[in-house]
Amino acid sequence: MSHDHGLDPHHAHDPAGRAMRLGVGGPVGSGKTALVAALCRELRTRLRLAVVTNDIYTTEDADFLRREAVLPDSRITAVRTGCCPHTAIRDDIAANLDAVDAHEAAHGPLDLVIVESGGDNLTATFSRGLADRQIFVLDVAGGDKVPRKGGPGVQLSDLLVINKVDLAPMVGADLSIMESDARRVRAGRPVIMTSVRTRPDVPDVVAWLLTELATWPRSLAPAPVSPGRSGP
Repeated sequence: MSHDHGLDPHHAHDPAGRAMRLGVGGPVGSGKTALVAALCRELRTRLRLAVVTNDIYTTEDADFLRREAVLPDSRITAVRTGCCPHTAIRDDIAANLDAVDAHEAAHGPLDLVIVESGGDNLTATFSRGLADRQIFVLDVAGGDKVPRKGGPGVQLSDLLVINKVDLAPMVGADLSIMESDARRVRAGRPVIMTSVRTRPDVPDVVAWLLTELATWPRSLAPAPVSPGRSGP
């Protein structure tokens, strides 16, 4: 699914001694930033979080997260890739690794760092040198044929989220076809059908993520704590 890269010693972290890194990728407009915002809102009182966003030329996604106050501003970093989105998450991951490391240094120890890719196509995947787990986000507006087209993002991500299911009647998409095709091409890997707009608490995605965190080598089984754990 992704290419492992030789990393210099500065980035060669022991997995038992750092936060889990979650990559969130998918096409433009699929709802990646909305999903990241939802995860931050739901988990910020239970986990120590930070976010890195990717845009080609702007800081638009990071600006949105700051306006929504999903985390303190210092815990949200924007990377301007200046290149195709998949390049910065798969081929030359140094800028994203530097941003992740800066969060760990400033706010660590952290439990989870979310890295959101810029909008890309079905081939977009994260290097395992950058992301320990990967969510790929599609939306129904792309049509019900998209899941069966496959591609590394659809087939091999740790979780496929098919978003905006509330729009299916308006765009003529058959959700049963989308779900069955997705499950077939993913060969048992999990698929979640949802609408971040109508279910902003994204309970199924949160449950999946907490399960992954509970098996992370740092044994980060989350437990509720007093509000403000993700403070500056």
